[in-house]
Amino acid sequence: MQKTLGYIGWLSLIIISLLFISVIPTEAEAAIYDDTVRLHILANSDSEEDQALKLEIRDLLLEKYGSLISDSDGTDEARDRIEALLPEMRRDVEEWIRAAGYSYECDVTLSEEWYDTREYDGFSLPSGRYTSLRVLIGDAEGKNWWCVMFPPLCLDIATESAPSDDALLGYTGEEVRLISGGYTVKFKLLELLSDHLPFFS
Repeated sequence: MQKTLGYIGWLSLIIISLLFISVIPTEAEAAIYDDTVRLHILANSDSEEDQALKLEIRDLLLEKYGSLISDSDGTDEARDRIEALLPEMRRDVEEWIRAAGYSYECDVTLSEEWYDTREYDGFSLPSGRYTSLRVLIGDAEGKNWWCVMFPPLCLDIATESAPSDDALLGYTGEEVRLISGGYTVKFKLLELLSDHLPFFS
């Protein structure tokens, strides 16, 4: 009996090891975290009015700042530009909220944030920590909206369609193949492991 338990233990260890190896990020997967800046907007609540306000603020930020950020020569420059623009962005969001007749507070920050795997038609990003332009409206307890601010995939992702070729120029060829190919299962395994193994988070 003890010998059988020993075999089961070793078999379990082998299976766990193979699973672990299968989801260790490749060089391209690891690079995606560094080469991506995401936009994340959280509404005050799930009311129709608060959700509409969230989308108005999304459109405001994309229309005014999207091209300024997308013209960056790489992710480091995009982060620097966003960092420099944060006070102006915060003022714009505050003014928009007041003009819409609300007294909500807001917070606009650039920070590291965890995202689960997100899938679109022919496109997915692995779960993990990404640099994120984060906008909190009021209590920030409503449904959120996110996209990729750099490379400039926001307009494509907002319609939940595959990103255009031009929008993907900020990624290497290997990264494009990774996020456009059959990696969804691996991304999900990585996400599951991160929920249960502390060294993944």
